[in-house]
Amino acid sequence: MATTHEIRVERREDEGKGASRRLRRAGKTPAIVYGGDLKPVNIQLDHEPLWVASQNEWFYSSILGLSLGGDIQKVLLRDIQRHPYKQLIMHLDFQRVNEKETLRTAVPLHFLGEDTSPAGKSAEVVVLHELNEVVVECLPKDLPEFIEVDLSALELGATVHLSDLKLPEGVEIPELKLGKEHDVAVVVARHARVEAADEAEGDEAAADVPASKVSKDDEK
Repeated sequence: MATTHEIRVERREDEGKGASRRLRRAGKTPAIVYGGDLKPVNIQLDHEPLWVASQNEWFYSSILGLSLGGDIQKVLLRDIQRHPYKQLIMHLDFQRVNEKETLRTAVPLHFLGEDTSPAGKSAEVVVLHELNEVVVECLPKDLPEFIEVDLSALELGATVHLSDLKLPEGVEIPELKLGKEHDVAVVVARHARVEAADEAEGDEAAADVPASKVSKDDEK
């Protein structure tokens, strides 16, 4: 069953870049809530608890409960804008969640048992995580915070595909509905020497690309 994490917000009346700059100087972060049958609403959040929440995996993949004066709206984070170098969240977009409508969102993968698996215990094997998250479809009540991938039996040469993932009840991977060619690898256990050879071939191929010719004008 999905876990809802509650976050306190306030309604924001002022709009525009100038208003947003004033909010940030006051330790607030502007945001918007949209979707469903209601109009978009401008809100603001205290930056310090928001920053702490943003360090958690659930902030990006779980249903969030925005608490506005005791009224709680369930949402998903759809976009986050960060300052290019400061520890500052500039703006957030939240989408309302309808309990009766199927939603689609990315859920992180948690890999278990890799170190104790036959592949993980061998120094000659490289275990590659091709995916770290997967897009799922489900009702809000069924949304998992993460999906566990059991690698305890992983052996050299083995590949774990999307179709091998054990999903909670009510959860589907829409990519698998598109055909077998979309059943991509999630984890691959390869021999270290094979991996090194592939990298070397890639380097050689890059070295074989002829340098662009210098024009006569460039030589002058």
